[in-house]
Amino acid sequence: MKHINPETKTFRVFQALQTGAAITPAEANKRFGVKNLSAEVSRIRQHGFAVYANSRKAGNGVQVTEYQIGKPSRKLVAAGYLAMSMGLVD
Repeated sequence: MKHINPETKTFRVFQALQTGAAITPAEANKRFGVKNLSAEVSRIRQHGFAVYANSRKAGNGVQVTEYQIGKPSRKLVAAGYLAMSMGLVD
């Protein structure tokens, strides 16, 4: 597994998630200049981290997606082992 390059926006988002914070797309844009948070989250997931997307309704009634690192479920770990045994991933 490769490490995330510390000079990238992906790394800055990863560091913020590592603190346990939940990050919204608007917050990622404001703090890190990230226009597409889902793409950054996808990159972090490809490095083996379980990042969850949770929807909530903001105070103004708008539906917002928050991303947060969590513990992978047993089902997710089992799927990873199955993919490895089938030679789908290294």
